[in-house]
Amino acid sequence: MANLFDSTNAPEGEPTEIVVGDFIQWKRTDIAKDYDPSLYTATLIARLTTGGASEIQITATNQTSYYLFASSSAASSAYVAGKYYWQLEIVRNLDSERIVIDRGNIDVIADLDVNQTDIRSHSQVMVDKIESLLSGKADSDVASYSIAGRSLTKMSFKDLVDARNFYKSQVAIETAKLNAKKGIKGSSTIQARF
Repeated sequence: MANLFDSTNAPEGEPTEIVVGDFIQWKRTDIAKDYDPSLYTATLIARLTTGGASEIQITATNQTSYYLFASSSAASSAYVAGKYYWQLEIVRNLDSERIVIDRGNIDVIADLDVNQTDIRSHSQVMVDKIESLLSGKADSDVASYSIAGRSLTKMSFKDLVDARNFYKSQVAIETAKLNAKKGIKGSSTIQARF
């Protein structure tokens, strides 16, 4: 594995995940061909998909043949975990005119070093809460959860099972995406019962 602190090893393109408190860097060589880094400034701006004031802003440094984006551990430790939309802006240094040239998503993930951090996804939390209700061992905060405006404790058994199955399918999708990122192939075995 290459030393990821070395800027020459910075991956090409925006990350899909950032761990709160990590040093991160990446480069964009493709845009430097059309927007000379000595004449333009590139900035990534990201906001939580749920809205609010949380914003990430990273301005690239000029590396002659590419733009290098970097965020220190100290800076990323202030990031709020969640899903973000980002846009890449290019500003012409001559007159400060701006255009958005790219957009995407980033998942900012909680740091496991921080105490009291629940790293489960929303879908996994819901599966756990619904299953605790179905097994008759609901914890005290389950009543505060709702789906489509209905409290979990007010839902019928069938509605709870349907909701649990929905969230289980979401957990399976999340797990498959994570495995694909790690290069782990899914099972191709089809099982049948007779």
